[in-house]
Amino acid sequence: MVDQRDEFISEAQEIIEGLARDLLALDASLKRQQGADHELVNDAFRAVHTLKGLSSLFGVARMSTLSHHLEDLLDDLRLGRVELTARVLDVLFRAVDVYGQILAALRAGDPEPASVVDALLSELGQAISRPTGGASNPLAEYDLDPGLLAVLTEYEEHRLKTNLQQGVSLFVIRVRFDLATIDGALDNLKSRAKPHGEILTYLPSGEGGDSDSIDLDVLLASRQSLDVLRTELGGPTVSIEPVARRARAPHELPPSEPPPTQFLGSAAPRITTPPAAPEGVFTPRGGSVAQAPPSPFAGTSPRVVIQPPPEGDPIASLEVPRAGLSIRGVAQTVRVDIRKLDHLMNIVAELAIVRSALSRITDRVRGLPELRELGIELHRLHRGLDRHLGDLQSGILEVRMVPLGQVFDKLARVVRQISREHDKDINLVITGAETEVDKLIVEELSDPLMHMIRNAIDHGIERRRVREERGKPEAGTIALNAYQKGNHVVIEVQDDGAGIDEERVLEKAIQRGLVAEGEAGALLQRDILAFIFVPGFTTKEGASQLSGRGVGMDVVKTNIGKLGGVIDVHSELGIGTKVTVTLPITLAIISALVVVIAGRRYALPLASVLEALVFDPWSVRTIEGREVMTLRGSTLALCRLDALFGLPPLPDSPPPPRRFVVVVGVGNQRLGCVVDQLIGQQDIVIKPLGKSLEGVRGFAGATELGDQHVGLVIDAPAIVEDVLAASDATRLLGARKGSEV
Repeated sequence: MVDQRDEFISEAQEIIEGLARDLLALDASLKRQQGADHELVNDAFRAVHTLKGLSSLFGVARMSTLSHHLEDLLDDLRLGRVELTARVLDVLFRAVDVYGQILAALRAGDPEPASVVDALLSELGQAISRPTGGASNPLAEYDLDPGLLAVLTEYEEHRLKTNLQQGVSLFVIRVRFDLATIDGALDNLKSRAKPHGEILTYLPSGEGGDSDSIDLDVLLASRQSLDVLRTELGGPTVSIEPVARRARAPHELPPSEPPPTQFLGSAAPRITTPPAAPEGVFTPRGGSVAQAPPSPFAGTSPRVVIQPPPEGDPIASLEVPRAGLSIRGVAQTVRVDIRKLDHLMNIVAELAIVRSALSRITDRVRGLPELRELGIELHRLHRGLDRHLGDLQSGILEVRMVPLGQVFDKLARVVRQISREHDKDINLVITGAETEVDKLIVEELSDPLMHMIRNAIDHGIERRRVREERGKPEAGTIALNAYQKGNHVVIEVQDDGAGIDEERVLEKAIQRGLVAEGEAGALLQRDILAFIFVPGFTTKEGASQLSGRGVGMDVVKTNIGKLGGVIDVHSELGIGTKVTVTLPITLAIISALVVVIAGRRYALPLASVLEALVFDPWSVRTIEGREVMTLRGSTLALCRLDALFGLPPLPDSPPPPRRFVVVVGVGNQRLGCVVDQLIGQQDIVIKPLGKSLEGVRGFAGATELGDQHVGLVIDAPAIVEDVLAASDATRLLGARKGSEV
């Protein structure tokens, strides 16, 4: 329980500190009379929302209740229902002080400061003023696509109306993206457009595009002229057009929106009043008592006491007692930026290179009889350096490792929330939450796992009536499982829903031109299911707030690929779907097999290496245009890496006396890579190639291999995927030629 309390306090304090920074920035913006920065308000809302879920999970009832009401206030702020004033900021800043008192009480093992929290809650609504009067709907004055308006979220619609009410012009930017580079190109467009306006939303246009590209419509609110936008953002694949105003008769204009209801109701907002106050507890007239479950961190149940609201200024009455003020932190843990650990790991890698150089010098010295004693001393020092360096490396790796439960816990809350919103009963079964992975990988996993869970809920799990008709339990099940497999971690997301309709997927693929109708019959299940990862691909007829825009699963595959992993999908119609993600345990420092290809050194991560054997050219045969060999009764596809990379032999490099086959495996896929020489194993740190080369397929980065040699690190998952995909293309081509004959 103490460990859980410390973990909660550490994370909550970090969130509160970020919230305070956002409020300070909002205060500065307000003083400059620039109004509320919607991005800062969003950040503050997300911080309070996170605190609400976190405190509820750990049973900190008063913090959860306070966060709930603050979340309502911030939601009204970001949706324009409440005006940001200095008075509102006073309440928010006081809430930060109260949060600090709650954490300090938890650290000391005392009950939460109930009187301070309840006083803030009871007076919160009195500090808020709402805009009065109704306003006409500005959307009716513009010729906007009804399909686009139908998929706007409440917040996107609010930002659209706000910009129109401020006289900002609307523009539609239609951009054609290559499917292979859509992520980087879209981020580039966002960064270029930000100085000129606000991107409100974007979605596939439904027109244009082909098997290699997709058209997106981007709705931009900007005060710039059309000529400026075309100069700054235009291009051969970009078209920008203004959204025209609609000429409408007076009787066609929509009625004004009704005035919003009063914020938070009465002076005692949304606080449950029990039938009678406990004995000895004073209940003020017009006040209320909120009974909450006791915190698991306190030894006894807290006594809820609410003081009567004092006369005068309600905000002035919320002054925090001087005795409770302190700037001393209560967390006893240190949160370290992952980049600092990366820097330490880089230093360890440099020391490993020094260790290798010292080993070579030691061997040379020991070979000289006159320096024998010096060689023995150097050897002893080298052994000590090797041992301590190994301990240092293991220690840094251990610090970076965190359990996957950090992500799984968040997903559990998401499943409960989404299932309630969509009226579906869903049981989430989690196993293997204790499996540890590099912190960097855990952070990057959040979005892909979120997309997979959302797809399982929306596309997979059926409605109650449908499940009953199919003889399934009323409640659907999503199983989230993780386990370690060698140097990899395997994460499985499985549901017992409707499964993926392969015929429907194939039909959509043919409609989009991803595959010719004559070739569809030769596709395997793996080939058909691979279409769901194509950007913009969806089988839904219309988009919802949950899914249907076709920009989910392609993000999953892209992000998993960046982590050096692969993703496999298996589905049975009417039974369910299973998505398997295979990832390396860490990306910080890895063991690699150094190989020679055409006289050049390369590093192949050992996490993907299954075995290595001598290459026998007489055992190679060709099947459907692909070189293969038999390995223990199974057919193994071969790839000559010198030919794949287009490497001619170096002039001074003699032909190798024999070659080797390095068998690499990712997930359930196997490939034999033919190399000229095996140098040996070495610990490496992968360095990025830089923006100019980051799009080059087949290489994960570069590393220093000793003796001032820099070698490229082979991206085994990408090689396996590309080579086997080429094999499938060859097979399809052969099938098509056979049908033509």
